[in-house]
Amino acid sequence: MAFSSRVQARGIQLLLGHMMSRVHKDLRFTDVPQRTGTLRVETGAGPVTCTVYRPPATTGSPAPVYVNFHGGGFVVGRPEQDDHICRYIAATAGCVVINVDYAVAPQRQFPVPVTQAYDVTAWVAEHGPEGGWDGSRLAVGGHSAGANLTAAVCRLARDRGTFSPRLQIIDSAPLDQLADPATKQSLIAKPLLSPQLMRIFTAAYVPDPADRAHPLVSPALSDDLAGLPPALVITAENDRLRGEGDAYAKALEAADVPVTHRVFEGADHYFTHTGPVPAAKQAIDLMATTLRTALDD
Repeated sequence: MAFSSRVQARGIQLLLGHMMSRVHKDLRFTDVPQRTGTLRVETGAGPVTCTVYRPPATTGSPAPVYVNFHGGGFVVGRPEQDDHICRYIAATAGCVVINVDYAVAPQRQFPVPVTQAYDVTAWVAEHGPEGGWDGSRLAVGGHSAGANLTAAVCRLARDRGTFSPRLQIIDSAPLDQLADPATKQSLIAKPLLSPQLMRIFTAAYVPDPADRAHPLVSPALSDDLAGLPPALVITAENDRLRGEGDAYAKALEAADVPVTHRVFEGADHYFTHTGPVPAAKQAIDLMATTLRTALDD
């Protein structure tokens, strides 16, 4: 990876990190209580810190568990940007939420984030009794880059036969990192994601172009989707990534994977954090209610 590309990625990391952690004031769910702790998981690519969100009500049996991966183009390491989603899901779906602070590029590149995401999820599945959740009732999901990692975790879990998520949430995901970003069109003149920004993200995370067609990098390019967990696929009408998300939902359906697919009209990339507020609230509630149904006994 060229020195200039690393510098560009670092600049974006610093610039966007602060911006992305500022969620729209009407999406912060300040009325939802926050019960959190921290957890440190050893992985094959170094230790990973996670924030653990507990549901407000406790019952006699352990709650199910949801593993969340934040977005940021594989470059921004700010898991707190998903605090509002994690709190809402813990309260509404009645599950423990594990928010994963995976390593980001350019400091750590593919496959490090995939290894960390998978190893944390496998640990969560196995260590329910000590963590205070039911690891056999597990789901995984993420937003933007985190949704890409979700697809990778589900593929690895299927291939290795280690655990079986009951649901995967794919929200506004980059699923084809081989295609030139300039070919990814939006219905609006200035969408959030520019081709230049997308190129910087991809170059930082997957510096070797030969890796960009790998199914753990570009899940949409795989024709081997049978046996993956049921999916909730969320796309935004004006997002440059909408096309690959819509196509992935169709490909999963064609492979007989149960899919709920919703396109949110008038919304752009990252709308679950920046608005429009009505669409964002609908999407977050759809995540929580779909999770609750999937994780029920």
